[in-house]
This record gives sequence, structure tokens and C-alpha cells, in this order.
Amino acid sequence: MGVMAVSESDVRSALARVQDPEIRKPITDLGMVKSIEIRDDSSVDIEVYLTTSGCPMRTEISDRVTKAVADVAGVGPVRVTLDVMSDEQRTELRKSLRGDSAEPVIPFAQPGSLTRVYAVASGKGGVGKSSVTVNLAAALAARGLSVGVLDADIYGHSIPRMLGTSAKPTQVERMIMPPIAHDVKMISIAQFTEGNTPVVWRGPMLHRALQQFLADVFWGDLDVLLLDLPPGTGDVAISVAQLIPSAEILVVTTPQQAAAEVAERAGSIALQTRQRIAGVVENMSWLELPDGTRMDVFGTGGGQAVAERLSRAVGAPVPLLGQIPLDPAIRESGDAGTPIVLSAPESAPATALSEIADKLAVRKRGLAGMSLGIDTTRHL
Repeated sequence: MGVMAVSESDVRSALARVQDPEIRKPITDLGMVKSIEIRDDSSVDIEVYLTTSGCPMRTEISDRVTKAVADVAGVGPVRVTLDVMSDEQRTELRKSLRGDSAEPVIPFAQPGSLTRVYAVASGKGGVGKSSVTVNLAAALAARGLSVGVLDADIYGHSIPRMLGTSAKPTQVERMIMPPIAHDVKMISIAQFTEGNTPVVWRGPMLHRALQQFLADVFWGDLDVLLLDLPPGTGDVAISVAQLIPSAEILVVTTPQQAAAEVAERAGSIALQTRQRIAGVVENMSWLELPDGTRMDVFGTGGGQAVAERLSRAVGAPVPLLGQIPLDPAIRESGDAGTPIVLSAPESAPATALSEIADKLAVRKRGLAGMSLGIDTTRHL
């Protein structure tokens, strides 16, 4: 029996199943296949274009191509060589991905955008807002949703550490490709600074950085974008409201009344910005002791109080989405770079976080929880 002849269309079909690790689209659609040569001995030579010469995914792309083509019936040895796109090819790639607008636009601010944007806010620092953000992101991504996290806490950035990556973004023309960790696309000022250098910026620079992260980063078709805001009601919270008016606010508080009062102020910014409040998350709700009893380390009732007061303020129901117990494993998982919803999915905190993620995953965009500018305190 003769050897089955390998056709170029077979090889090209196999390559159509290879996705670029950063852009998440087939390399055949991105113009990355330079040439395919099938020799008499059924070995195959493939030349692939990289977007940039310093592409951090070069080995992964080469491995994916080799594996996909080796699976084609009748194929012998596969040899992959790499080349780099010209400036013209990169321009074409950018146009195919982002359109031909001279000035980058924020996709999430466009009227037809279906991405749900949640701005995770708190009044005080230290309530676990970043931990909640990364765990919700990982839990949503584990459900098969396309998820991005923008570390908008420019001074107190911690998202890369908590998602366990020190990868730097790559740039294709004016497009920034966000690194991906645990199937979550992420961008942070930490990826642009050396070591642990502090960011010393005034308000206008924060606004510009946020604008670039939203417009210049190629996020692709996201189902959910989570923004980890700095504590309080300062520059970044106002900029988010201006840049993405449809962003919904997710308020994180601890049970103590002092924290709840400050968290309420963070949520009340929605009254001025006309944003919707998605709900309240109470973190560090209790500590489970070895004998099964609960110790209320930070008191009780803060989350419920915030939800009730914000409901009255905006004149629409603002739910308490969940209560997350205090557990050293959350901190350990964050330090290790694997969110607890992935490292210990059966644990009590992971279960609580997953239930909150479920509620956010099924939400439809609408007016409930959005301030309509009606004074609900007046009586006729």
C-alpha cells in the first residue's frame, strides 16, 4: 500500500485550529502562516510569522503548530521556522482586529457593547477588594466566560502577584496584548514598572493611564471586565464613571460598622455618576474555629447595612451578594498566585465566592440598581 499523500489543505485545516496564545484567534486568520512546503518524504516545513521579534510566546506557538500538523494523517517530521511580521503586516493585523480608526476607542463604552463591566470598590483599604476581584475573575473564567481584569489601583497594584504572573505585555503597533493567567486577561501598571518601584503620579496621569488600559489594550470579545479600584471616591472612581458610564459598582466591605459607613460612601458615588450598583460583598464575615463555632472577628451586619442603606439611597434594590468567611487560605492562595476558587474549590471561602460569581454571570444589563436621580426621601 502506498503512503497517503498529504495535501496543503489538510495542513492548513490543522493550522486553523492553532490559536495565537495572546490574541486568541486562529493563526490562519491573523496572516501568521508565511509558507507551507510538503516534501516527497511527507515531511512538512512551515514558516510562521511572529507579531514581534521579542514575542514571549514564540516557543508555545512553535510547539502548537508542530503538534497540530503532526496529527494530520500521513505527515512525517514537522519543521517549524519563525519569521517576524513587517511594519505593514502589523498595521494590517491591527486594522483587522481593531478597525481603522486613527484614535483608539474604548470598546466597553460603545452603545452596542455586551461586556458587563464591574468596578470593584471599597471605602477603606485592607478589606480584601483585590482578593475578591481575582477570585471572581478566576471563577467566572472557569465557567467558560471570557474575562479581563484591569488593575486600576495604580498606587496599590497587586493583581499580577495574586494571579501568579510576572509576564509583560507585548506591543503590536499601538495595541497592547495583555498577559493571560488562569484564563484571565490582565493589565496592571506593575507590568510597566521595574521591580517594586512606587508610582508617583497626580490625578491627570492616573486618568490617562486608565484611558490607555481601556483603549490601547486588545481585550478581544470579553463577557466580563472587572476593575480593581483604589479605595475611596477619588480620581480613579470618577475617571471610570467618565470613561465607562455603563460600569456597575460592586461594593466590598467587612462586617464592622466603621468600615460599612465608609463603604456606603464609596457606593453612594453612583448617585452622582448615575451608575448602577451591582451589589454588596461582605468579606471577612467570620472565622470558623476548629470546634465549628464562628468567631465574629470584625463584628456583624456591615454588609447587610450597606446594602439596605444603598437600596434606600438609589431607590432600587441593592442586594447583599454574599458573605465570605475569614480564612488564612485566601491570603496563602493570593501570595502563591493561584486564587482559592481554583486551589481549594471545596473550601468555604471558595464556595461563597463561586456563588457570588454565579450571580454576576447571569445578570442582564438593565436599570435595576441604577440611580434615576429621584429623591426618595421626600413625602407629599
